[in-house]
Amino acid sequence: MFNFFKKKDKKEVVKEVNVYAMCDGEFVNIEDVQDEVFAQKMMGDGFAIRPTHGTINSPVDGQVDNIFPTKHAVSFTVGELEILLHMGIDTVSLEGKPFTIHVNENSQVSKGDNIADVNLTELEENDKDKDMIIVFTNGAEVIDKIDVKASGTVSKGDLVATIKLK
Repeated sequence: MFNFFKKKDKKEVVKEVNVYAMCDGEFVNIEDVQDEVFAQKMMGDGFAIRPTHGTINSPVDGQVDNIFPTKHAVSFTVGELEILLHMGIDTVSLEGKPFTIHVNENSQVSKGDNIADVNLTELEENDKDKDMIIVFTNGAEVIDKIDVKASGTVSKGDLVATIKLK
């Protein structure tokens, strides 16, 4: 009658998303990433952090949607916003060896939860760039404004950007 216990099929309506540093390191504008696909925003707007260590934490309070089979990338959703965390550049060829993933698909995460450990030495030994990249893959459809709050050295958990959704 009142549908108090009826499950809602809609995603939660979110108007603002805070995105946090997923590791300690140097904040990098997406245009300065050493990969044309990311730098030219072909996959969407975003940013990167050049990590000082390999512990990678959740950049958002949201849901883990996909863990790539090669463990080099994890995708999240917060409301309607889709976020890709890409660990390193051209790391697919490493077949997951430098990555240990600590979350499961469809799990809820909070900022700061441990997502992965990345062996940065192994990336360097294989001549792979170690930038940890965040891309808002459906940003053109759902983002009204990105307010970047970071520059220079950041610490994991620092507020990096506030995203206002349409």
